Amino acid sequence: MTIVVTGATGHLGRLAIESLLAKGVPAADIVGLGRQLDKIADLGVTTKHVDYEDVDALTEAFTGADKLLFISGSEPGKRVAQHTNVVTAAKNAGVGLVVYTSIPRADTTDMKLAEEHRVTEQLLASSGLPHVFLRNGWYIENYSVEQALAHGLVGAAGDGRISAATRADFAEAAASALVGEGHVGKVYELGGEPFTMTELAAEISRQSGKEVTYTDLSPEKYIEVLVGVGVPAPFAEILADSDRAAAKGALFVERTDLESLLGRPVTPLATAIAAALS
Repeated sequence: MTIVVTGATGHLGRLAIESLLAKGVPAADIVGLGRQLDKIADLGVTTKHVDYEDVDALTEAFTGADKLLFISGSEPGKRVAQHTNVVTAAKNAGVGLVVYTSIPRADTTDMKLAEEHRVTEQLLASSGLPHVFLRNGWYIENYSVEQALAHGLVGAAGDGRISAATRADFAEAAASALVGEGHVGKVYELGGEPFTMTELAAEISRQSGKEVTYTDLSPEKYIEVLVGVGVPAPFAEILADSDRAAAKGALFVERTDLESLLGRPVTPLATAIAAALS
């Protein structure tokens, strides 16, 4: 059985390959695709320099693949074209199963960040390819503990509960969907232990011994702050919109699906913060 992982040189991709190896998949049966192959050279798997812009190279890389972990692209605004290439190539190559990393409630949420994921899910659904949608919630690692200690936490999420989980948990869940049975056609809403931004600040404070506060802003003011620290305006707008949606509950997800795929409880927030502090 050959498993291909796109975006394999990113944080999630590397962790997914590590999880596959831990589950007993031979390194010879895993192909990692990406642009900075030195980042996974130590894992012992086959690697190929491929990006989402080249449908022919993708088709060649997918040929012979039984299963594909399709990790969504990292460039908002470009993903519809890039993801169309991936789906086209997977269909051309006759991939047996596509496991796609999406976003919570991609088909119904009004979050701007979900638009490209919604289109991708529709592309896969209409392609005829067997598929699984992993609607990953936020990564706990999105929130830099180092920056929180230095500057506090700032956002526009209000008291919205955010069911973030560690990248490692999401990666292990993806590996489970790839090697397990009974997942074809399933949509998994994946989230970890929920917290508000104020609760996150309190946990960092508790473990670090340094007071960390959360400052809640309007989405408009949050955009100003982000742009002021160098975030490009289009991406700042997406981040602020995601917080706006989070304030209304868009990032709260029950832990049931993630724990089902993991076969264990999700990593607690306190454990993740302790790891970041260490």
